Amino acid sequence: MTVSELLTFFFPHLADVCIDRVFRAGRSVRIQARTGTSEAVCPSCGIMSGRVHSRYERRLSDSAIGGQETMIHLQVGRFFCSNEACGKQTFAEQVAGLTVRYGRRSVGLGAQLRAIALALGGRAGARLTHRLAAAVSRMTLIRMIRALPDPDHHAGPVVLGVDDFALRRGHTYGTVLIDMAASRPVDVLSERSADALAAWLGRHPGVQILCRDRAGAYADGAARGAPEAIQVADRWHMWRNLGEAVERTVAKHRACLRDLPSTVMDENHPPVPALADPGPASPQRRSGRLPERTRRRHAAVHDLIAQGHPLRAIARELGISRNTVRRFARASEPEELLVNDGTGRRRKTLDRYAPYLRQRWMQGCTNAEQLLGEIRAMGYRGGGTALRQ
Repeated sequence: MTVSELLTFFFPHLADVCIDRVFRAGRSVRIQARTGTSEAVCPSCGIMSGRVHSRYERRLSDSAIGGQETMIHLQVGRFFCSNEACGKQTFAEQVAGLTVRYGRRSVGLGAQLRAIALALGGRAGARLTHRLAAAVSRMTLIRMIRALPDPDHHAGPVVLGVDDFALRRGHTYGTVLIDMAASRPVDVLSERSADALAAWLGRHPGVQILCRDRAGAYADGAARGAPEAIQVADRWHMWRNLGEAVERTVAKHRACLRDLPSTVMDENHPPVPALADPGPASPQRRSGRLPERTRRRHAAVHDLIAQGHPLRAIARELGISRNTVRRFARASEPEELLVNDGTGRRRKTLDRYAPYLRQRWMQGCTNAEQLLGEIRAMGYRGGGTALRQ
């Protein structure tokens, strides 16, 4: 195999140029090459020209060779355009498969970087390019993605996913369309109406299966825009609808839970206690470094209070905040600050109303606002978020 054949086999993008020299500069491989053409086609009018204006050198980054960065120093010609009606007076020749207008990378390296950008994105892709000896920044990869042409979607996908999303939660909603076979977005509609979906399906025929939520607007739009398509509910909405149905059923038949026997017996299992109000658990004395420190501080605070010291002076003497001193002073026993329900957690304001709330729930009252008003009349000073949780 001759040298020219080897060059064509391993470096097909350099087969149409004359290589004058290959050398190393630092950690990179440099290739000096030139074009040997005497004619070139004008990119604007397409007319062949043989009038050479000048020659100049282009520097192109190329794919790595042997794990080393590669740079091509390419001498190309600039030609006069012989068409007087053409807007260009001169133009630079391009080498097929190697150069593009204003490009600073070879065609092969550009395709490789675009593939990395689409697969990994900005930061991860930039880290990989450094390992491939073709280093670019994350913003360069992002610009390459943005420069790609939008895919042609004249025909709709075979399996189309339809769902709404919030442009501004609670105010403005749109519709996102997904190609379920390719797992990628197809289009975004500015509204979630039946008319918008029907119009889109009319412009993009070919949808055979339409996967959507249970919204009536999407059902109507799909029936009008793609009457032959099969409409199915997606998996997430199926699980959500099932959960809501079970919750409604349990709430509707909650009265049946009060009729359960005190124990459930069978032949193979021991008795299982029925649902009941557990009530407050018996206090337990906590041990450890932090509980012991709390007890010492509680004793010190109450001793100083008994001596007539104000809270501000106590805080300075003990090196703790005034709010902490006030909390210690309000507790008659240190265990009030440590033991609440036997779990080690501090007692919440809502805990004292838990038996009443549990009783009202079993009576069928599940309206959080109504329950909040009732316990506030009993002295509750907290908010409604804890009650709903």
